[in-house]
Amino acid sequence: MPKEGARSPINGQPVPEGRQFVTGDSRAKEAQKKSTQAKKERADLRKMAMAWLEADIGKDKNGEPITGAQMMIRVAAKELSKGNPRFWELMRDTAGFKPVDKVVLAEVEQSVIDEVESMVYGK
Repeated sequence: MPKEGARSPINGQPVPEGRQFVTGDSRAKEAQKKSTQAKKERADLRKMAMAWLEADIGKDKNGEPITGAQMMIRVAAKELSKGNPRFWELMRDTAGFKPVDKVVLAEVEQSVIDEVESMVYGK
């Protein structure tokens, strides 16, 4: 059970206590239906996006068929050459160089945090 007034270290929101629903709560079934529907809709969108990326959607200047993925990269490269910073991220991630975001949650005493900060910041 979280401490009274405990807050999430990620978003600062209060940490919920106990279960959201108790056994027999009619809201639980409705929430489950909505959750299942939302997951299905996201899966359908992913399938549609993948189908578009894999499909031949037109022809390039030379008359060769071009897929959605190839078109996406060409448009991104054009925007990138104009200096649009959002496309740097898209190209990096598509090329497989996306940095990994890792969050580690642990209860650490303030003295340990102070010691690490002093080593890092040279205090």
